[in-house]
Amino acid sequence: MRTSRCAALLAAAAVVLPLAGCDTGGSGGATSGTSAAPTPSPWIAGYLRDMSLREKVGQLFVPAFSTPAAARAMVRRYDVGGLIYFPRNMKSPAATAALSNDLQKAARTPLLLSVDEEQGIVSRAPFLTDFPGNMALGAGRSTTNAREAARVTASELRAVGINQNYAPDADVNINPANPVIGVRSFGADPKAVASLVGASVAGYQDAGVAATAKHFPGHGDTNVDSHTGLPVIRHSTTQWNRIDAPPFRAAIGAGVDAIMSAHIVVPRLDRSGKPSTLSSGVLTGMLRGRLGFQGVIITDSLLMAGVREKYGDASVPVRAIQAGADQLLMPPSLPKAFDAVLKAVQKGTISRKRLDESVTRILRLKERRGLFKGLTADPRKAQAAMRTAAHRRVATTVAEHSITLVRNDGGTLPLRRRAAFVTGPGSGPLRTALRAQGVRVVGSARMADVTVVTVFNGRPVIPGGKPAVVVALARPYALNDAGRAKAAVAAYSASGVSVKAVARVLSGKLGPTGKLPVKAAGKPIGHGLTYAAPSSP
Repeated sequence: MRTSRCAALLAAAAVVLPLAGCDTGGSGGATSGTSAAPTPSPWIAGYLRDMSLREKVGQLFVPAFSTPAAARAMVRRYDVGGLIYFPRNMKSPAATAALSNDLQKAARTPLLLSVDEEQGIVSRAPFLTDFPGNMALGAGRSTTNAREAARVTASELRAVGINQNYAPDADVNINPANPVIGVRSFGADPKAVASLVGASVAGYQDAGVAATAKHFPGHGDTNVDSHTGLPVIRHSTTQWNRIDAPPFRAAIGAGVDAIMSAHIVVPRLDRSGKPSTLSSGVLTGMLRGRLGFQGVIITDSLLMAGVREKYGDASVPVRAIQAGADQLLMPPSLPKAFDAVLKAVQKGTISRKRLDESVTRILRLKERRGLFKGLTADPRKAQAAMRTAAHRRVATTVAEHSITLVRNDGGTLPLRRRAAFVTGPGSGPLRTALRAQGVRVVGSARMADVTVVTVFNGRPVIPGGKPAVVVALARPYALNDAGRAKAAVAAYSASGVSVKAVARVLSGKLGPTGKLPVKAAGKPIGHGLTYAAPSSP
């Protein structure tokens, strides 16, 4: 990093801001705060003036990488502002921590090392404590649990040198057919989603990791996946204010460092017909103007079809910056995208002032997260920071609070002293977990008193003859097709911690307390039955 440059700037600024940044200080890298738009530290203006045009343009990019050598080459040639990690880049906690340190050492300006770690079905780091995901938190309705889950995840990410997470998902999932959000959302109630988003932002940033609320202006009411097509959401301004905006307002109120744009068209909010990522009406008019967000706006992946259908790969990054984005995630070709933005600035298509605004916001975020302090990860301690007993207890609490008993005709549950045949996709772990809870699991429906049927996202296959219990291990909407079952349970997740919680509920060792965060099985949001668990195991 630029230690000599930092030292000179600090000396000049010391009268007004002692230890304002660089390798000898910083501004609260480990706290969330409430300032999405703080006054830039005096040293940042000097740092910006000392950057070349190429260095400034490089700060706008967050590419993926295949190998450490490829990452170092991008850092050195393009001065990228950050890099995104995927499982291929995270072989072990120690190796990831060492890689993070190596990349930071190669960078002239500290890097935002990011990951898309929502937990649940979007989980990239294979060594983290396993959590069920957002909709399970929505069923548990606890802001304390949401904040703690985010804090645990962030502390483990920080231990391997990752300092930005593309979470939480702030979409309000009101469309059961939504193919891309679903259980990634906290639910369908805007007020409840907003409270959990705010808590999650605080949890991530309490642990020193930049949170990123997504996908603005709201991706919860579509039946098209923006990875493969361009969704159109026809919410009016009134609907948007009531449904989609509250979670983003909550994130901003919690001091969220960044917000990610969605590759969706919102014709009743913006008449341009452009994807929101490329729309100044959405990014500058709505997010900056109407909601007052002054932090970093990052695009969703530029590899996705939703932003590539109409415009070429050289045009998209230029249009995104013109629209108000600050960082460009995963350009299909970094050389092509970099050259396009550089030429646009040189020609005045993107003004120098506009470029400096984005780079200032990026530097300010890096300062808030303590990146100019020269912080490093400790590869020797990284493994010990993962999946600690305390962290696993938080995950267990989240899972156990989420299990929702949606229907229980005739007291079919719990399964005390009754034989159960367990079938369906992914049912093996549930069979094992039920046996561990003392349930007699048998090999055929003919031998059973009750059939337990697992389902992910399709229709449950319910055999006749015996009372059936349907357990939704993913989207609770699958219970809409469970009408023949005597009992229905929503778990929102097939993670190991959720399956164990389901087994405890089915066995009667744990009384269900979750409430539906979406409409399902003909029941409203907030519905959930219970029964008493025994006072002792």
